[in-house]
Amino acid sequence: MKSLSDVTRRSFDLCTAVFLLVLCVPVLIFSAIAVLLDGSGGGVFAEGQLRVGSGGRLFHMYKFRTMVPGAHRNLRENPHYRQLYNRQKQNGKLSLSEDVRITRVGKFLRMWDLDELPQLVNVIRGEMSLVGPRPYFPEELTDIQRNVTHGSQLVAEMLSVRPGMTGVWQVSGRNEIPMQKRLTMDASYANGRTFVDDVKILLRTPWVVLSRRGAW
Repeated sequence: MKSLSDVTRRSFDLCTAVFLLVLCVPVLIFSAIAVLLDGSGGGVFAEGQLRVGSGGRLFHMYKFRTMVPGAHRNLRENPHYRQLYNRQKQNGKLSLSEDVRITRVGKFLRMWDLDELPQLVNVIRGEMSLVGPRPYFPEELTDIQRNVTHGSQLVAEMLSVRPGMTGVWQVSGRNEIPMQKRLTMDASYANGRTFVDDVKILLRTPWVVLSRRGAW
């Protein structure tokens, strides 16, 4: 049975996501056209975006394509990309700060987080929340459970709630924060989240985006 807090959060997510989606229609259209005209080939949306949601349920996360076609597959199959990936994991981060797979338009979209706007559809569908832990790839969670201290416990705690478009570590430094700390922050949020905390994180998010702190 859902608590009053869960109902309040879901109602807030739904109403806010619908409002933002309508408000951002011009930006979404501009971004989609820019991706298509970039010259790198491929479609508007990123491929291979199967993520793990609440309770371990898989869902397709919508995101504008910011990389060359086949980028996710090449990260693990191309020796050059694999070397970059392994080096970044050793630093405790999964993002690649100097990723040659990112397109020219993709760099701009990522800088201002415009590539994330299609996730408003995921929020409306109930697969994500506006605020929550990062939505991970299945293979990322497997790596975390194997290689991160208390990884299995942290993953279980994060998956107890819906993943979010923004979250506690995203407004606290984003890609500057090491993976272990990210996971701990997300798990702590999932265990003690409140609606007031969500509102505070949402209010901080625009400033973080505009300041571009930790943006890759």
